Amino acid sequence: MEEQLSWLQAIVLGISQGLTEFLPISSTAHTLIVSRLLGWPDPGAAFTAVSQIGTELAVVFYFRHDIARILRAWLSSLFNSSLRSDPDAKMGWYVIIGTLPIGVAGLVFKASIETTARNLWLVAGALIFMGVLLGVADRFAKHTKDEADLNSKSAVLFGIGQALALIPGVSRSGATITAGLAMGFRRDVVARYSFLLAIPAVFASAALTAGDIASDSFVNWPATVVATVVAFIVGYFVVASLMKYLQTRTFLPFVIYRIALGSLLLVLLATGVFSAT
Repeated sequence: MEEQLSWLQAIVLGISQGLTEFLPISSTAHTLIVSRLLGWPDPGAAFTAVSQIGTELAVVFYFRHDIARILRAWLSSLFNSSLRSDPDAKMGWYVIIGTLPIGVAGLVFKASIETTARNLWLVAGALIFMGVLLGVADRFAKHTKDEADLNSKSAVLFGIGQALALIPGVSRSGATITAGLAMGFRRDVVARYSFLLAIPAVFASAALTAGDIASDSFVNWPATVVATVVAFIVGYFVVASLMKYLQTRTFLPFVIYRIALGSLLLVLLATGVFSAT
């Protein structure tokens, strides 16, 4: 009989998911690394898709008033053209537009995402490379644009950044934040839009992998639900803390952490302590 997710694994991986989903350090990379360090099997893309629902529900809860306002304005603008210039109605469209790239990429590269892309050499390289890009963007960006400067073109560029996060180690928030900083948006603005942009993508991913989840022998449902609840609780406090942090601070600590973790992972792989798959 194949191994199933244990209660201890559920709690540890749920904490890892909640801590790292919103920070620009890659939750998928941490799930893989934590599992390998503790001698556990790769929980797989199906478990990741389920546990991410917990963290996205944390975003929905944190931004619940904003989301309700955006939905009302967007729906109203469908029937009243005079409301289409409303900032909240525009934000609804920008979230939809920004979600399209990852939707297309997810369908096209689904098989690779679930198998070959979970190679730790690739994860290490992505951690370091995207860490450097984030550092450069954060250091040299203008940090002057706010939500009023969002448009369809910038939404597409944000979306392309999010699509890159299908590669483990890139980080959904890290890629979208890097794209936003490179376009000159303020740190708190790119974080907020990044979090809103992730909501439809994560729920769509869960729906897309529903069949895989049902047939995945590792997904012990009671334990997986616990992992999702833990990810929700931890994730809520992380997103609240990060939004406050970014009002006055930079992404430098996350850049240093990404490069250090990626470098350590390369050493562990090169010395045979970790296997790539």
